[in-house]
Amino acid sequence: MKQKFLASVMLLALFALPAFGLEGKINGEEIPAMQYAMDTMWVLLAAVLVFFMQAGFAMVESGFTRAKNAVNIMMKNMMDFSIGSLSFWFIGFGIMFGNGNGFFGLSGFMPDASSVDDLSSLAWSSVPVVAAFFFQAVFAATATTIVSGAVAERIKFSSYLVISVIITTLVYPVSGHWGWGGGWLASFGFTDFAGSTIVHSVGGWASLAAVLVLGPRLGKFTADGKARAIPGHNIPMATLGVFILWFGWYGFNPGSTMAANTDIGAIALTTTLSAAAGSLAAFFITYAKYKRADAGMTLNGALAGLVAITAGCAGVSPLSSVFIGIIAGLVVVFSVLLLDNLKIDDPVGAISVHGVCGALGTLLLGFFEKEKGLLFGGGTDLLVGQAIGVVAIGAWAFGASFILMKVLDLTMGLRVTEEEEHVGLDYSEHGAAAYPDFNISSVTARN
Repeated sequence: MKQKFLASVMLLALFALPAFGLEGKINGEEIPAMQYAMDTMWVLLAAVLVFFMQAGFAMVESGFTRAKNAVNIMMKNMMDFSIGSLSFWFIGFGIMFGNGNGFFGLSGFMPDASSVDDLSSLAWSSVPVVAAFFFQAVFAATATTIVSGAVAERIKFSSYLVISVIITTLVYPVSGHWGWGGGWLASFGFTDFAGSTIVHSVGGWASLAAVLVLGPRLGKFTADGKARAIPGHNIPMATLGVFILWFGWYGFNPGSTMAANTDIGAIALTTTLSAAAGSLAAFFITYAKYKRADAGMTLNGALAGLVAITAGCAGVSPLSSVFIGIIAGLVVVFSVLLLDNLKIDDPVGAISVHGVCGALGTLLLGFFEKEKGLLFGGGTDLLVGQAIGVVAIGAWAFGASFILMKVLDLTMGLRVTEEEEHVGLDYSEHGAAAYPDFNISSVTARN
C-alpha cells in the first residue's frame, strides 16, 4: 500500500508541474502534460549527473597534483559550485539567456517561475524556468572549475574566489549568450550542441590566461628550459575522477536535448565511442613514444574525446564519433608536450583537454556533421560558422580573463609567496593537511 501511495503522489506531482514554469509549451504551442513532466524529470536528472562532475574534477585535479595541495584543490572546487550557483542566479543566467541584444541579455535576472517572458531564447524547450536554470548553473560551474586545475599549487585562494565570481557572472554568460541565448553567432550557423566551445573552451582559454600571468610552479623547468616532471600524488584518485566525469557526461550531452526524446540514446552512444577512442589513441601514441603505458595521458585522452564530441554528439554518426575521439586523443598528447616546450605549466592538462580539444571538436563538426559536414557533401558553410564561433569565443574568453588576471595581480596579488608554495597551500592557505598522519610538508617542502 505504501509503495502504491508513493507512486500515486509522484504521478500527481508530475501532472502538477505545469504550475511551475514554461506552462508545458514549446515555441508557444502546448504539449501533453506527460511529455512536459518527463522532459522536466529528465533535465533535472541530467543536471544532477553534471553536478556530480564537480566531484570528478576535484578528484582529477587533486590526484594529478601533490599531496600538500590537496585540501586547496578540494576547497576551490567546493567554492566554484557554491559561488557559481549564487552569482549565476543573480546575474549570469540573465546575461546568458535573457532578452536583450546580440551580445548579452538584459532580463531574466534572479529567475523564478514567473521569468518566462524574459527568456524567449529558451522557448524551444518545455521545461520550467527553474529547471532550466539548475541545468545551466551546473554548466557554469563546470566552465569555472576547469581553471582550478590549471592554476593549481601556486594561486592565492582569495584571488581564485574573485576569478570564480567573474567567470560565472560575466565571462561564461556572455559567450553563452552569443551561442545559445539568441546572440549574434546564430546568424553564422554556429553549432555547439552541448558546449565544446561555449563551456569547455571558455574554461580552457581562461586557464591559459591565468597560467600566463601566474607563471610556472617552482622547479617545473630546469635552468636550460627543459620541463621537469612533478608527479601527482594519487593517480588512483585521478582515475576514479575521470570515471566520474565520464559518468556525468551522460547528463552533459544527452541532457542538452532538454527533453526526454529518442535522441538521448544516440547521443549517449556517440559520447561513449568518442571517449573510448580518445583514451585508446592517447594510450597507443604514448606507448609508441615512451614504450610504456602512460596513465596520465590515457586518462586525459578519454577526457579529450569527451570534450571533442560534446559539440557534435547529436549531429554525427557513431563511426564519425570514433574518428573525432581518435583525433582528440592524439592532439591532446601533442598539445601537452607543446605547452611544456613553451614553458607553460598546466599541472592537469586543462588547457589541452578543454581549450584545445574543445575548439578542435567544434571545428570537426564542420567536417563530420551528417548532413552539413564538408566530408558528407555539405560544403564549407558550417565549417566557416564553426571557425567564426571558435575564434570569437576564444578571443573573448582569453582576452577578458587575461585582463582580469592582470588586474588581480596588480591589486590583490595572484600568486602565493615562494615559501608558501614550498610548504604547500594546504597549510599556508587553510591551516590543514589532507593526510595528517603523514608529515607531507616536510617531506615535499623542496620538491
